[in-house]
Amino acid sequence: MLGHEAFAAALDLASPDSIKETAARVAKEFGRIDILVNNAAITRDGLAIRMKREDWNAVLDTNLTGPFLMAQQVLPGMLRERWGRIINISSVVAELGNAGQANYVASKAGLIGLTRALAREVASRGITVNAVAPGFIDTDMTASLPQEWKEKLLSTIPLARLGHPDDVAAAVSFLASEQAGYITGHVLDVNGGMHM
Repeated sequence: MLGHEAFAAALDLASPDSIKETAARVAKEFGRIDILVNNAAITRDGLAIRMKREDWNAVLDTNLTGPFLMAQQVLPGMLRERWGRIINISSVVAELGNAGQANYVASKAGLIGLTRALAREVASRGITVNAVAPGFIDTDMTASLPQEWKEKLLSTIPLARLGHPDDVAAAVSFLASEQAGYITGHVLDVNGGMHM
C-alpha cells in the first residue's frame, strides 16, 4: 500500500449538504485535500424530444453541479497551500456528441468548460485544473452492450479495442503528479484515437 491511507466516504453529488459534510469529514481525517478527482456520473438516456425534465436535471446536478460544488469545497485549502490538483472526468461524447444523451453530453461538455474556467481562476496559486475525456472503456456498463453495437463501435476506434480502466487511471495519476505541474486547462483524451 506504499504507506498511503484510504478513507471511503459515501456522498450524494446532487446534494450540496452531502458534499459539504463529506468534504469536511475527509479534510478532518487527512488535514487537507490536495487532489480532487471528480469521477462520479450518472446517465438517464433518452431522445431529447421526449426527455423528462427530471432526467435532465438529475444528470446535470450530479455530473456538472456536483463537481463544481466539490471544487468549491476543496479550493480554499488548496489556495492556502498554494498547491492542488483538480481533475474532472469528462467523456469523448462531450467532444463528439451522442444521440439519445443530450443531458449526459451537455453535462460532460460543461465539465470541460468548468475545467478551463477554474484553471484560469486558480493558476496563479499553483493549482492545476484539467480534464480526462475517456472513450469507451471496458467496464460493466460497456459489457452489457449488444455484440453488433460493440463491433460497430470498435470500427470507429483506430486502436481497435476498448480502453481499460488502468488507461484512464494512468492519465489521472499523471495529471495529479508533480510532472504535470505546467499543464492546466487541458483535456487529455484517452480514447484509442476515436476523437483526434
